[in-house]
Amino acid sequence: MIFSKRLAFLLVLVLFTPGIHGARAETVSWQDRDLGKSQAFSMASSMSDEELLGQVFMIGFNGPGADSTILTWIREKHIGGVKIFGWNGEDLKVLAEAAGTMQQTAAESGQGIPLFIATDQEGGWVRHVKGETSITPGNMGIAAGGLPYDAYRTGKLIGAELRALGINMNFAPTVDVYVNPEAHVIGPRSFSSDPATVAVMAQAYYHGMRSEGIISTAKHFPGHGNADEDSHGFLPIINDDIETLMERDLLPYRMLIPEGLPAIMTGHLAFPAVTGDATPASLSKKLIHDLLRLRLGFNGLVITDDLRMSGAQQGGESIPQAAEAALRAGNDMVMISLDSRLHQRVWDHLYRVLERDPDFREILRNAVTRILTIKEEYLNRPWSVPLEPDPTILDKAIPADTEYLFQQACRAITAVADKSLPLDPSAKILLAGQLGGFFREGKRRFPASDSFDFAYTPFYSAPPGAVEEIISRAGRYEYLVFLLATPGSAEVLSEVVRKAPELKPRIVIISVLTPVYLFSMDWVHAALAAYGTGDESFAAAFAALTGEFIPRGKLPVNKASFGE
Repeated sequence: MIFSKRLAFLLVLVLFTPGIHGARAETVSWQDRDLGKSQAFSMASSMSDEELLGQVFMIGFNGPGADSTILTWIREKHIGGVKIFGWNGEDLKVLAEAAGTMQQTAAESGQGIPLFIATDQEGGWVRHVKGETSITPGNMGIAAGGLPYDAYRTGKLIGAELRALGINMNFAPTVDVYVNPEAHVIGPRSFSSDPATVAVMAQAYYHGMRSEGIISTAKHFPGHGNADEDSHGFLPIINDDIETLMERDLLPYRMLIPEGLPAIMTGHLAFPAVTGDATPASLSKKLIHDLLRLRLGFNGLVITDDLRMSGAQQGGESIPQAAEAALRAGNDMVMISLDSRLHQRVWDHLYRVLERDPDFREILRNAVTRILTIKEEYLNRPWSVPLEPDPTILDKAIPADTEYLFQQACRAITAVADKSLPLDPSAKILLAGQLGGFFREGKRRFPASDSFDFAYTPFYSAPPGAVEEIISRAGRYEYLVFLLATPGSAEVLSEVVRKAPELKPRIVIISVLTPVYLFSMDWVHAALAAYGTGDESFAAAFAALTGEFIPRGKLPVNKASFGE
């Protein structure tokens, strides 16, 4: 086991002031010491520059397994965390083995401090760890069903799956308040356009994950829900003032912080009405230190979103410079996905700063104190996520809770329009859409149906030929059952009805992910919002479509929230 003597976490505690007594620091094992904040500060104070700097790094690695490069960084640089991305998460057995290998390497290196092993497993649309993990109806589906219990149980379900894999930190819940229909990158990842709903559901989700020992990381501070651009490629400029932020975007944080929320991720978003300039929030001392730390009273861990995203570099900073700015602003850890050469450039830059600037060392010491405090709270308890997961029991540890997910999906289904519902299963229909689950369930429910599968990309516009093909075929069927999932599919449908308005009464829409595209379709006769894209969500949608139950879900977003 990882908690054996050979893998002990040796803490060097400064028992006397250096230079006065000259005493050698005492060493204690990780599992035997109940590390409180004052002791964490002592340990951080005793660390070398390399050990301090390593703890503020959270980096990604290539491939499914723990390669030699990431193990070298863990062994020699003593990094604080590793991020699991989608390219690491296809084979669960390999992933669990990698988590154990990385933790064992950390335990046998330096002071043996365990790693944060983190991922983005929000549920619904964003699911970096794939394989046999659950595809939930998603945050918006939870809010449509109206039960905080569903948020709690979703957090617990996801937490149990991550726990089995040795992943101890999740960049979730997403607490962005969805108030801009152009915020495509957020959309169904948000619970609602109502701040109170977001806050209540996020609280329940957090407690569900905590019950499995997972470190929740609320994101994207101070709020991505009113951004009309994606910070992966741009720096969104959000012109909301501080009063709006406090009452809307920050309400979930204001409710989560007193509940003991351990971590927050900062977003690459500019709020010039608050800061006076276009500095990204992730690099802004006014937003992190002054607002989050001082005004909101958050004393937990603050982590940047990936610094390779373009939104972090829009002020002309290099990634090494952005990392320095992020730490000076109040972040405790900087996340950098790939690659090892970039990681080294960031390391070299920060180490040079550390050598010449005593104030920067103090910044790192305070950051590492918070890192060690959270690690002790979550990684040194009887209920902690195992540092050495057992890959041989994943089939039992990650059971498919399909019955519960189907029930949750049924609670989420929302009847936006129902003039021609329910449909007779013997009806002759054309299924048109983009996702395999939609066609599988549609063919099962409507054996006589035909299908037209058009491309998922381009995401923001109609794929060539899709509109014409649907129009040419739809006239031969009683109904066109259309899957509305993306801005591109919304454009396809809008063009179909513009060019062939006679089809309107025969179009039945199943909307997944965000339902906001329906707001501009006043002609709709029949539409169900299902939110999720898993098999259970499609099963629930078609069950409602054929009249097996009356959908009771409520739209978690509305036109008024978007200022329309």
